Amino acid sequence: MNSAIQARNLTKTFPGGNVGVSGLDLEIDRGTVFGLVGRNGAGKTTTLRILMGLLRPDHGEARILGEELRNAPHELRARVGYVSQSQQLPGWMTLKELARYAGSFYPKWNSAFVEDLCRRWEIATSRPLATLSGGEQRKAAVLMALASEPEVLILDEPAGGLDPVSRRELINQIVDVLNRRPETTIIFSTHYIGDLERIAEWIGVLDRGRLVMNRPIDEVQSAFRRVQVIFPGEAVPPQFSIPGAQHCSISGPVACGVTEHFDGEHLESLRRWPGVRVQVFPLSLEDIFIQITRDQHANEISNEQENFSEPELIQETRCV
Repeated sequence: MNSAIQARNLTKTFPGGNVGVSGLDLEIDRGTVFGLVGRNGAGKTTTLRILMGLLRPDHGEARILGEELRNAPHELRARVGYVSQSQQLPGWMTLKELARYAGSFYPKWNSAFVEDLCRRWEIATSRPLATLSGGEQRKAAVLMALASEPEVLILDEPAGGLDPVSRRELINQIVDVLNRRPETTIIFSTHYIGDLERIAEWIGVLDRGRLVMNRPIDEVQSAFRRVQVIFPGEAVPPQFSIPGAQHCSISGPVACGVTEHFDGEHLESLRRWPGVRVQVFPLSLEDIFIQITRDQHANEISNEQENFSEPELIQETRCV
């Protein structure tokens, strides 16, 4: 079995009808670095907590290394590292004491790694954890997860609360782990798209509990383009559309839209319009993420409006 993480039809609804995840399917191969992104409330933390066995889904199943963690023996759980979004460390203990205590539960605990990283990250090991800054405590939590040398590492917003320098140090350390143990599987959620671009191979985009994209990052970046079409005169011709764009923004004689798999044939079809100028721009991963979630929400609004005889006007024009 090559899969380290498997989820099938995961569904979780909280009291009040708030949907955490909705029919989510996910499979991550061993040795993959998978970045999970989404807007606040999209379901990232819920997904990771179900994977860790900390939440029971209403439907579906989630397996890590072939087993559901909530029923897994300690030997298997010791092969999985986890940092939660709001990790609470025992404030009365020092980091040295916590490392000694935690190390007794993990057969692959690397004490030398803890000492080395504490020195490089300049984390005090003899002070109570409660006296450390929020960023230092976050580093300590990540350090503890890395020190167990896990086969699967699950990180929920690992860089939350860290300054840019500390974030870069954290990313570099994850890269170092991958260089030393390329078989390690990592899934992490983040709001920092730049971090994801540096280390992740795959991207999963969650929106309202649904996985709306699950693709290799290099494939995503090569597929999407922003296309701008400039017409002579003062207005875009009626019924004009940019090939492949779900929505177009119109401003005077300029039409702009984001397309997937825009090719030479599409370009030529646009250039057939008399006097038109076409400009094609690459997109950053952050721009692509924003566009995907915006399209999802625009489609939902459009679908809802079809149920009314007098739909509201929206800013964007639907490309057909």
